Amino acid sequence: MLSALALSLQFSKLKDADKHRAALPRHKVIRWIRNTLEVDGEITVRIVDEEEGQALNRDYRKKDYATNVLTFDYTLEPLVTADLVLCAPVVAKEAKEQKKTLEAHYAHLIVHGTLHAQGWDHELDEDAQVMELRETEILARLGFGNPY
Repeated sequence: MLSALALSLQFSKLKDADKHRAALPRHKVIRWIRNTLEVDGEITVRIVDEEEGQALNRDYRKKDYATNVLTFDYTLEPLVTADLVLCAPVVAKEAKEQKKTLEAHYAHLIVHGTLHAQGWDHELDEDAQVMELRETEILARLGFGNPY
């Protein structure tokens, strides 16, 4: 059974916002997250520009560059509460380099971030393999190919 989800989908001021909005219709983002959640959740997905992405990564992870997705997890039980922040220019660049559609790459990163919000990690090689397998299974169920 799919988990209940309260979703806030936010877009900061982006140069090519229409392209990113088109790749992230609300009903699909809900489907991607609900298929990843193991319990009910309240999740904000925020799509940001490079400046905001870099500032967040620098301030919270001490890494001074924009990354594709940041997960801020607040609670795991009884409700997963988290913010997923995706940097639109980085996601678009990676999708092009990986020869994926923008939608497929967003789906992967949202699944990835939602797993992080539930305590999944990939710091150790063994954990990375388990997490990648879980992502691949979820994405296959959603109609996407292996992201790796």
